[in-house]
Amino acid sequence: MDFGRIYEEYFRELQRYLLSLCRDSRIAEELTQETFFRAVRSAGQFREGSDLRAWLYTIARNVFLDQARRKRNTEIQLPRELPDTAGVTLTEALEDREEALRLHCLLHGLGEPYKEVFHLRVFGEMPFGDIARVFGRTESWARVTFYRAKQKIIAGLEEEKHGG
Repeated sequence: MDFGRIYEEYFRELQRYLLSLCRDSRIAEELTQETFFRAVRSAGQFREGSDLRAWLYTIARNVFLDQARRKRNTEIQLPRELPDTAGVTLTEALEDREEALRLHCLLHGLGEPYKEVFHLRVFGEMPFGDIARVFGRTESWARVTFYRAKQKIIAGLEEEKHGG
């Protein structure tokens, strides 16, 4: 399978589909990347002669459902506000300090180009097309590199969570 061609042909279509499910463009983009990651990983299970579009949509739907289950399972009920803070929730305060520090520590340990692509995308809010131009690569390369960086960070957070 030529996943470069498949990615170029179906990325926007699958992203629109996932956007219709989750109603958040950033999440839809991440879910679309995950869809292609899973498609590449399970390419050996695709039967020749089957409908490629239907297979991709099935993967996309499963990615969305997995994300929805994870989100539902990780929502924690915390007190609404911290004392003496005007409208700052405990969750926001924790995210601002502890999570940011953990994220930056993990990000610091990433190799290049993952670290820089992640920085440009998240902190610089740069579109993938611009990131691709910075590196002299394709937009697909920028998307995949960002996705891999994100997966490395998530794996690091999971490892920390489980005492590894």
